[in-house]
Amino acid sequence: MPEAMLYSQRMAQLSKALWKAVEKDWQHWIKPFGLNINEHHILWIAAHLKGATISEVAKFGVMHVSTAFNFSKKLEERGYLSFSKREDDKRSTYVEVTGQGSKLLLEINNHYFDTEHSVLTGSLPVRQLYGRFPEFIELMAVIRNIYGDDFMDIFEQGFRNMDRLYGQEDNGPSQGAVGALAGEAEELSREEKDGVS
Repeated sequence: MPEAMLYSQRMAQLSKALWKAVEKDWQHWIKPFGLNINEHHILWIAAHLKGATISEVAKFGVMHVSTAFNFSKKLEERGYLSFSKREDDKRSTYVEVTGQGSKLLLEINNHYFDTEHSVLTGSLPVRQLYGRFPEFIELMAVIRNIYGDDFMDIFEQGFRNMDRLYGQEDNGPSQGAVGALAGEAEELSREEKDGVS
């Protein structure tokens, strides 16, 4: 029993300390773009799921459905997301990133190194020592057991998409990645304009 309690308390303290640093880094990164963490996270999830329900956004964003809906509505009002219903599923509300939203995500990603990132800085000595960043294999197993395979599959897919677009370069995105995202944003903008006219 003491071992289980100590484990739980250690996990709580470490998680809280890490989240405080992650939250501060994240807020500083996205602040120039007028987004909060929930809005940025929703955009990111919608971009990687390419048409997600509000329930999926809430699940993968680890937020309440009302939080996902309310912040998605704010993003829609600003032109970054669009809402829709599907013929085969009238009960669910779907969100998709617009061309303007894709451009914003691209711009945010391109400015990642404009701000300090204490979590990255704190991880660099590990990378220098072992040749790679921490991989969190045990932590990911715990998260999988709590949230399920679907959650981890989407988590991994999102990062595979980012890796595909941005490569593993230390100096930010490759020109191919930037071109791919820019092309996708332009295509979405054209589709939106065609739909309006």
